[in-house]
Amino acid sequence: MTKFSIRKTMPLKFAQLLLTSFAVGAFGLVHAQSFPTKPIRLVVPFAPGGSTDIIARAVGDALGRQLGQPVIVENKAGGGGSVGALEVMRAPKDGYTIGMATVSTTAANPAINPKIGYDPITDFTPISNIAATPNIIAVNPSFPAKDFKAFMEVLKANPGKYSYSSSGTGGIGHLQTELFKSLTGVFIVHIPYRGAGPALADTVGGQVSMIFDNLPSSLPFIKDGKLVPIVIAAPKRLAQLPNVPTFAEVGLAPVNRMAYYGFLGPAGMPKDIVDKYYAALQKVVTDPAVKKRIEDTGSIINVNGPDAFAKEIKAEYTVYKEVVAKQKLQLD
Repeated sequence: MTKFSIRKTMPLKFAQLLLTSFAVGAFGLVHAQSFPTKPIRLVVPFAPGGSTDIIARAVGDALGRQLGQPVIVENKAGGGGSVGALEVMRAPKDGYTIGMATVSTTAANPAINPKIGYDPITDFTPISNIAATPNIIAVNPSFPAKDFKAFMEVLKANPGKYSYSSSGTGGIGHLQTELFKSLTGVFIVHIPYRGAGPALADTVGGQVSMIFDNLPSSLPFIKDGKLVPIVIAAPKRLAQLPNVPTFAEVGLAPVNRMAYYGFLGPAGMPKDIVDKYYAALQKVVTDPAVKKRIEDTGSIINVNGPDAFAKEIKAEYTVYKEVVAKQKLQLD
């Protein structure tokens, strides 16, 4: 019987390429099957206390239990989320560093800052959205209006008198307020901060008149009477705030955009590892404690996978590039 010989049946270089490809594929499969073998770093691109941080911590512990390794949340604030995003982009592609993706980091901030240092479409590997979160305009109780109609009357009568805080220039709070301003013709002064936490603190303290914020971080202050809700970006009125109208209800449908909070990694992460994260997240959000913690913030669970999340990111980036062009926005 003739023995099989790679040399005799095919060119040597082709045989070597075939064997190399097989070895690489086998290594990737084994790597994904064993992943993770050490703690995972979850970069939150904003200061503690904001909505991104709340969602990350709600999911992180349960994700660690699913994967069998601790998930360590690390806050890397600054630049409207760009400092943390760059940290993730530059990380090894082995899946041990992932980051929270928000509209600020993947759409709004890149839309306003051409020198941000990353492309939100090509420099990351989307893993999945986790939650969709309403955004809300809320004012300090000293503001001379407590409902949307009176709010608009005050702003139109006093252009430039009042200010709004945001998590940073180029963040979703900044650009969504600019979208609101472009549609209503009002003028409010922008005061950027290094994250939603400090922006909220100064709005609650009265140093700034109002904030356009993600609901999870503002809701506790609203419940305590330290902020007054005016109008919300959500598909319908929320059970937690039944008297607060949506932007669609007040004739501002383009502003009626919810925020997303998802996971991404650096570009080139192995698909098997991405799929492992996605499968784990699907289980995490069925945990009653995690589900309650997320939904108590007013967020809607939306674990949709890498392909759908990639489409969301691209769609939001397109919207905010248009806002930046129309409002002629630039970094301060």
